Amino acid sequence: MSDFSYRLDADDPDLCPMGLIVLEADETLEGDMRSVFAHDPTPIYVSRIASAPEVTPETLAAMADDLSAAARLLPKARPYRVVGYGCTSASSIIGSDEVARLVKRTCNATEVTNPLRAAIACTQARNVSRLALLSPYIETVSAPLRTAFAAAGISTDVFGSFGEAEEAKVVRISKGSIVEAACALGQHSDVEGVFLSCTNLRTLAAIPEIEQRIGKPVLSSNQALAWHMKMLNTPA
Repeated sequence: MSDFSYRLDADDPDLCPMGLIVLEADETLEGDMRSVFAHDPTPIYVSRIASAPEVTPETLAAMADDLSAAARLLPKARPYRVVGYGCTSASSIIGSDEVARLVKRTCNATEVTNPLRAAIACTQARNVSRLALLSPYIETVSAPLRTAFAAAGISTDVFGSFGEAEEAKVVRISKGSIVEAACALGQHSDVEGVFLSCTNLRTLAAIPEIEQRIGKPVLSSNQALAWHMKMLNTPA
């Protein structure tokens, strides 16, 4: 065996890594992030968190027990300006402040965001306060999300759902189904935009068509999360 000396490359101080915690059952978020950040050299390190195959308020709340463990698995060589937790509905049940506290227990992160916090920031940046909400999930899952939006001054009086609880089916809801449902909700005269909830729903490719048809801004969990993480990761 030959022993060789080596040199270490210095980390680029302008490229602070971002962390991302993805649900075990999620088949969409990582791909969407790769698409959104395709031309961004910022490293994104991913950890997974255990999640149930069916979505209920109870299974969503249970993720609070595993958030710190999932954050602990992110690489520790460098601090993070931002870590994103990829579950819209669980964030509404656990609470954005509690999500941040649990992640920061085991991960050196300045900011922690999630699709709910990101969507609120995005609507405020676009001066939108009346959303039509499309969710794949049953009413008991969507109700806390609507309550959280209301607490932030965002109404979701126009609301629709696919009524599905099984994640393996949610991720396979067709683009056409999403477009038609979102357009039906977004055409209401008393809404200023549409929010497509759920990181596992394949919404990214559907957004341009919906916006063209209804003439209003359309946000999604993954789009908003990526936007907010990029904003928070930009040095002041």
